[in-house]
Amino acid sequence: MRICLRLSLFSLLCLFVVNGNAQKSNTGNWFIYFGNQRINRHWNWHNEIQYRNYNLIGDLQQLVLRTGFGYNLSENNNNVLLGYAYVYSERYLPSSSDKIGSHEHRIFEQFITKQNFRRINLTHRYRIEERFLPDKFQVRFRYFLSANIPLTHQSMSANTIYLSMYNEIFMNATAPVFDRNRIYGAIGYVLPRNMRIEVGIMTQQLETSHRNQIQIVFFNNMNLHPIRFRKYSGD
Repeated sequence: MRICLRLSLFSLLCLFVVNGNAQKSNTGNWFIYFGNQRINRHWNWHNEIQYRNYNLIGDLQQLVLRTGFGYNLSENNNNVLLGYAYVYSERYLPSSSDKIGSHEHRIFEQFITKQNFRRINLTHRYRIEERFLPDKFQVRFRYFLSANIPLTHQSMSANTIYLSMYNEIFMNATAPVFDRNRIYGAIGYVLPRNMRIEVGIMTQQLETSHRNQIQIVFFNNMNLHPIRFRKYSGD
């Protein structure tokens, strides 16, 4: 049974890859790394890399580098975080195959809280971004709701295949207020040592257009000092 499920996961990956090659103009591909390293009982370090392409790979759309330090208000939950992001973007000039690059710097504040309803694992993320764009300053608000549902075990333990989905809405502080909305669905696999991998597709709806993005995501939640935390177990 486990072998069949792993083969199904591999087949789904191949399907996405073929689709990405067949429709380069309509479907992009994002390679994403999310790192969340626990420093001690309260503090954590977030680190993130996103390599976004207009096609399957090679036609750069954006490079996103994001990092920050968070603090848990309660045990392993209710995390507040202050961070910084650097975004390099390339956009095509109208009626041309030429692209122009731009740089953006962001400071962001966020709050994450988690809930469990039987097998459903929910995450709420509220984020405020101060965006230093090439020609202006902009404040943006984001709300992210995700659900992970294990399929082969009762919980998100090692060697579990699971469904993942999320919706995220972006709102500007000034007009136009609506910026974008993202809807995502994927299948994932829990690796040992607090790591996961997901393969899915995301639809991004802008004010006047929309675009599909394949996403291949790797999550690394390994502790920086796993031995140290056992010493704090009696606190």
